[in-house]
Amino acid sequence: MSPDPPPGGRPLRLAIVNDYALVVAGVAAMLEPFRDRVEVVELVSGLETSSDVDLVLYDSFGARQGSAMDVEGVLGPGSHAKLVVYSWNLETKLVNAALEAGAAGYLSKGLDAGEVVSALEAIHGGKTVVPERSGVVSPRGENDWPGKAEGLSVRESEIIALITQGLTNQDIATRSYLSINSVKTYIRTAYRKMGVERRSQAVLWGIKHGFEPDVVKQRHDAPGGAAHD
Repeated sequence: MSPDPPPGGRPLRLAIVNDYALVVAGVAAMLEPFRDRVEVVELVSGLETSSDVDLVLYDSFGARQGSAMDVEGVLGPGSHAKLVVYSWNLETKLVNAALEAGAAGYLSKGLDAGEVVSALEAIHGGKTVVPERSGVVSPRGENDWPGKAEGLSVRESEIIALITQGLTNQDIATRSYLSINSVKTYIRTAYRKMGVERRSQAVLWGIKHGFEPDVVKQRHDAPGGAAHD
């Protein structure tokens, strides 16, 4: 059975949330060709959503994941929207923890834009959509993230983002549902690409290359809206 259409037959109203403006802008651009089915009405960096939306797409890059997610805090008071996680990390324990925390679905960054839109429509219609396989995926080229231009993979970049935020290796492993050895491996490969050897150097490199969450929290009405503090 096909998912129920939004009220009045209009496109689904969607907010995209992440602490990095670069990340939310990249997701919005990816979905733009499907604006007749999904209307991105808000791009949010570091704030709860404010618009009346049907769905909130929560990009997990550098953000709290699994049981640590504050779903109500992201959606805002009184919201009837459903939160959908969008991630490269598809570990089954992490997916289940996100659903238990209140997420309505969990989408892989390996999906193409059309597949993401179809999944959002299915979730809006009441279906719980989760990845078919556990593990990690490489995001499609339409996605963007800090460090991409410098040659870091999204997994390496997310680790550096969390290091820049001051998390320890164990903190990172716990938040990302990765083994401590996996975290150390990503750190080693990232450091080689960055040309650094010590954590203090990595933090400075991260600050210079956009790995700090946006200091000025912003909300953009999409498309073409102004930003508000």
